Amino acid sequence: MAKVTAPLFSFTASGKLADSLVFMSWKGLNTVRKYVIPANPKSDDQITQRAYMKAIVPGIHKAQIRDTHPLNTTDYAAYSALAAKLGKVMTWFNMICKLALDGMRIDDGWTVCSGGGLDDADKDDFRPMISFTDNTVVQVQDGKFYLGTSPTNLLKSEVATVVVGGGAMLINNAGFSGLVAGTKYYWQFRPDALDPCEGADSGIYSALAT
Repeated sequence: MAKVTAPLFSFTASGKLADSLVFMSWKGLNTVRKYVIPANPKSDDQITQRAYMKAIVPGIHKAQIRDTHPLNTTDYAAYSALAAKLGKVMTWFNMICKLALDGMRIDDGWTVCSGGGLDDADKDDFRPMISFTDNTVVQVQDGKFYLGTSPTNLLKSEVATVVVGGGAMLINNAGFSGLVAGTKYYWQFRPDALDPCEGADSGIYSALAT
């Protein structure tokens, strides 16, 4: 039966109604669909998808319990900001899963970016940093930090110093320069094109230059 938290068809419901309708929450939305018995619940595509998810979900949990720079609420907000920029209605968790699945489907690697922050917020040496949690087999090798005054306007870039299996940073005196103190800037890390983890981008963070 369906469980409701308000009158049916009003707020939210979850579950099956008489083998006819299925109520559920999907990507943050309350939805209803026709109940359908899958023609082949164990198709090759479904088996592959489940195998991918069995690798990704523990990776996210591993990132959450890192001793240093764990996946935290700042990172959740950053991945949510990336989803919004891409026009996706999904949670931070689903955004990470999507990035990882997109990479695995084309035999690329994936990573969970966490602990996003700044080594220095100076307007003439603005230096973001990020940590990686990956599958230890295919890892980020090269990438850049991108910066701008809005999430959709990340036009400046600087080559990152990447510690394979560790993270990425901009070293002292090699950060973004010529910024305006007191201005809010948005930044993101992206593996380079043709990198083994191409597409495993971080969320979009923000901070004031000083």
